[in-house]
Amino acid sequence: MSKTNILYQHGTLALLVPGLLDGTITMKELLEHGDTGIGTGEGLDGELIILDGTPYQVDSTGKVNIVSDDFTLPFANSHFGNYQQLTEVKDLSQSDLNKKLLTMTSSNTFFSTQIHGTFTNIKTRAVKKSQKPYATLSKTAEDQSVFQRDSITGTLLSYYSPMIFDGAGVGGFHHHFLSDDHTFGGHVLSFDGATGDVKLQQFDTLEQHLPTQNTDYMKFDFSDWDILGDIHKAES
Repeated sequence: MSKTNILYQHGTLALLVPGLLDGTITMKELLEHGDTGIGTGEGLDGELIILDGTPYQVDSTGKVNIVSDDFTLPFANSHFGNYQQLTEVKDLSQSDLNKKLLTMTSSNTFFSTQIHGTFTNIKTRAVKKSQKPYATLSKTAEDQSVFQRDSITGTLLSYYSPMIFDGAGVGGFHHHFLSDDHTFGGHVLSFDGATGDVKLQQFDTLEQHLPTQNTDYMKFDFSDWDILGDIHKAES
């Protein structure tokens, strides 16, 4: 029986900051911990969204691919979906949606929301895969493609991390999107309006998995890095 109260996270956003971008978990291994999730591939290879057990990658050309079991990731979240209806929204901007969700939940625990509906003036991004020796997160993220649609129907999959966990993840919301027709998606930069059903799944347990078999990670000294500043620069 799946444990739907657990959010599984492989890696941390902090390890991406200095460019520790090796893939340290396979998609097959990740899917053992959930049928829903987000992440990025080795070398920041695109943006991942897992829906109903199927892992989709939006690459830097905007193409949506289903990735193989041996696709590797340096960072990912996954969980077993058990969403409950929360509310309906109409023409809410990204910032207004975030505010509304926090009035109906708690900012002191992890949760995921899933919104299926129509989104207007939505902008997403995906980063081009880089090779070793990797540059920093902020430098690698400069080589990104930005995509936009005036109006499109699809699924917004979001994770919220409490601010006290900022660095392990993104303190606050982290949104990924996939259109119903699988022609558009990625890490969400902004949207003007969201209209649709909002479902919520709250977690009381974070299962944090670290890449202890990766020598570069285990030997790295993070003390001289502005981890939080670089995360927020790259994720905004």
